[in-house]
Amino acid sequence: MQKNTISCCGTTEQAGDPATEIPEQVRAELDAIGGLEALVNLIPKKTKLEERSRMFHALSDPIRLSILYIIRDQPLCVCVINRVMRLSGSKLSYHLTGLKEAGLIEGEYEGNWIIYSVTERGKRLLQCTEHADK
Repeated sequence: MQKNTISCCGTTEQAGDPATEIPEQVRAELDAIGGLEALVNLIPKKTKLEERSRMFHALSDPIRLSILYIIRDQPLCVCVINRVMRLSGSKLSYHLTGLKEAGLIEGEYEGNWIIYSVTERGKRLLQCTEHADK
């Protein structure tokens, strides 16, 4: 009679079933870093993951990337951004809000206008996307 054990996936399996055991090389490497608990500790805090998720979501849309590129070197008002992008006001506002919430752009009031510019974070991320092309 075979003995049942708990597999790496938490299910009860028969001992010796190669599909449920952790491979020896993986087990040794896990042990070297402190086991599963140490591996879990490598995951950033939930707030940091949410922040990064917003940032990557903002970068995942070609319209938002286009906006970043056109204001990368020169801050622009909404009217100029809109002339280049040819979007409805509400759609442009939606994309600008997403970029702001991700910390990739900032808007500064000058009289009746808001002038948008890319933040340092936005500039670094644009550089990363350009390096990925090489």
